[in-house]
Amino acid sequence: MIKYNLKCENSHNFDAWFSDSSNFEEQNKNNLIFCPKCNSTKIEKNIMAPNIGSKKQSYTNALKTEKNYEKIIKNVRKHVEKNFDYVGDKFADEARAIHYGEKEEREIYGETSVEEAVDLIEEGVNVSPIPGVDPKLK
Repeated sequence: MIKYNLKCENSHNFDAWFSDSSNFEEQNKNNLIFCPKCNSTKIEKNIMAPNIGSKKQSYTNALKTEKNYEKIIKNVRKHVEKNFDYVGDKFADEARAIHYGEKEEREIYGETSVEEAVDLIEEGVNVSPIPGVDPKLK
């Protein structure tokens, strides 16, 4: 992966990750990269210095990233638990009933198998796994 500092035609700066430089070039050529501030697709690379750090810096950065991830997951979990209805192992049935208009629309969360989640997605039901949300672990 390679991280580029990019700039749009309106001088908005932002960072983006690409698998390699040719991936950036291809996406940019096809106007698939857009500025998160103004949605412009006229993007160019900014001049950048290489980011070479020590092993200690890498370890420290990894810890910060992990802590930030844990904090984000914790906040998502709290939001879901506070604002969504827990339906337990009946998630797939409830999600389908809501999707097909058989039950009142509301935000739900619960458990289902990976296979059932794939089936829901293929049916057009809007579902997403949420890491760290398991009411049985409270």
